[in-house]
Amino acid sequence: MTFRVRVVVASSVAVSLAIALACGTAFLISRHAIFQSVDDSLVHTASAPSYGDEDAEHARGSGFELILADGSVYGGRKIPVEAAVIDVARNQLSPRFLTVSVGESTFREYVVPVPAGTEIPCAQDECVLTQNAAQVFTSDITGQRHQLSSLARALTLLTLLGVLLAALLGYLAARAALAPLESVTDDIEEIADTTDLAQRLDEGGQDELGRLRRTFNKLMTTVETSQRLQRQLVLDASHELRTPLTSLRTNAQVLQQIDRLSPEDRQQLVADMIVQVDELAALVTDLGELSRGESSEGTMVALHLDDLVQEAVDLARTHARTKDITIELTSSPSTVVARRDRLARAINNLLGNAIKFSPVGGRVQVDVRHGTVRVEDNGPGIPEAEQAFIFDRFWRSPSARSMPGSGLGLAIVAQVASEARGAIRVGSSDTLGGAAFTLEIPEAK
Repeated sequence: MTFRVRVVVASSVAVSLAIALACGTAFLISRHAIFQSVDDSLVHTASAPSYGDEDAEHARGSGFELILADGSVYGGRKIPVEAAVIDVARNQLSPRFLTVSVGESTFREYVVPVPAGTEIPCAQDECVLTQNAAQVFTSDITGQRHQLSSLARALTLLTLLGVLLAALLGYLAARAALAPLESVTDDIEEIADTTDLAQRLDEGGQDELGRLRRTFNKLMTTVETSQRLQRQLVLDASHELRTPLTSLRTNAQVLQQIDRLSPEDRQQLVADMIVQVDELAALVTDLGELSRGESSEGTMVALHLDDLVQEAVDLARTHARTKDITIELTSSPSTVVARRDRLARAINNLLGNAIKFSPVGGRVQVDVRHGTVRVEDNGPGIPEAEQAFIFDRFWRSPSARSMPGSGLGLAIVAQVASEARGAIRVGSSDTLGGAAFTLEIPEAK
């Protein structure tokens, strides 16, 4: 079932139910009004001053009879006596209304209990009831019943016509209302067919369809940006992989003539190849980490930032000993919300970067407080002209291109900060004179 058909059916059913409810209510109100009028007339008749006085006030078209407890009739009743009337006479129940059908005629009766000992008019002027009885006042409502039947038929016909009209109007309304949606659908299908991610929908007005168009355009912008970054990542990775692979190929070709090499040359060649393989492994690891961050996998949890940094510093000190570098840590309790493995990788990258650029016997200072990790070193620092590019993928300072590294470490730090809704800033250290990196992660509430 198409969406248009569902809209037509839903609107038709809603309107049909409303019409049926209105017609049913109108019929019930009319029926109640007619019966109420007849009942009021019968009650008025029952309050007349005597049974047989011709001057007494009676309802038009009404008559009365007296039904004794033994079932005998006083007053010439032509309608069969119902069991309910005898029950009122015998047990002196409260007055009640009855509807009786005889052939094609319908009567409305008002039954009133009359206790034994009550004086009633008779041939001897007055008689006294020796047993309980019930007085019945009757009104012929055959005409009213025919009127109600005619009204019911008319309202049923009106309901059927209303259903047909509702279906027609629902179809027309659905076609008019869904025309803009069909236009949006056609535009989206065109984009899907052409795979042109630069194409955008007309944003339209401020209604729901306008909101849908704007949301779709935002989605397309996100997809286009993601695709562009993926393409750039592939291009940059292929460029970065080309250099170590070319060196490996060259060294492998040299290995073909290993018999002509001296032992010193052989040892140097093997060492060079190990370094190149390590560079490739580090590059592949960083690419995997960068790609894993793009997919935003993992759960954000509350972490003790001071404990996490302490673990990273303990690990970094093992590497810093090779250059006799001292790492000083100052921390205070701080809790943040992030992905533990990713945040740990970002902190390790900052510490590794500080160790790599610090001179032999240098110092690295780490400060942790209020969701902020600040890492300072006494290396050469980063010129202001290069600070704008320091977090770009594969970007490396001209002065650092001779040093090992993939150029992805700080890009991973920036990615981690972004996914944790934090920030990363770079500047100069006033204390040590080198670079200063500040990683800010929102504290847990």
